Amino acid sequence: MIGIKFGLTTLFTTLVVWSSAWADQGDQYRMEHMMGNMGAWGWGGMIFGPIMMIVFIAVAVAVGVLLVRWLGGPGHGGELHNPSVKTPLDILKERFAKGEIDNKEFEERRCVLEA
Repeated sequence: MIGIKFGLTTLFTTLVVWSSAWADQGDQYRMEHMMGNMGAWGWGGMIFGPIMMIVFIAVAVAVGVLLVRWLGGPGHGGELHNPSVKTPLDILKERFAKGEIDNKEFEERRCVLEA
C-alpha cells in the first residue's frame, strides 16, 4: 500500500513539474505578439486565463485529496470520527475486571441485562 502511494505521489509530482517546464518553452516572438495585440481572445483572455488557472489548480488539489482518501481506505482514522459505543454488558464486564463488583453481583446484573 505504501509503495502504491509513493508511486502515485511520484507520478503526480513528475507530471506537475513536467507540465510547468513544458509551459515555459514558448518562444519570445509569440509572447511579444500576444502581448502586443492581446492575442486572439483580446481583453477576455486576460480574465479567462487566470480563472482557468485557478479552476485547474482547484481540480488538481481536489483530485489529489480524493486520491489520498481513497488510498487511505475505510476505517483510516475511524476511531476519531466514529467512536465505538459501549453496551451495558461491556461496561459491566469492565467493572468486574477492575474489581469494582464481585462475581455474585456481576452474575445478577448480567442476568438482568440478558433478560
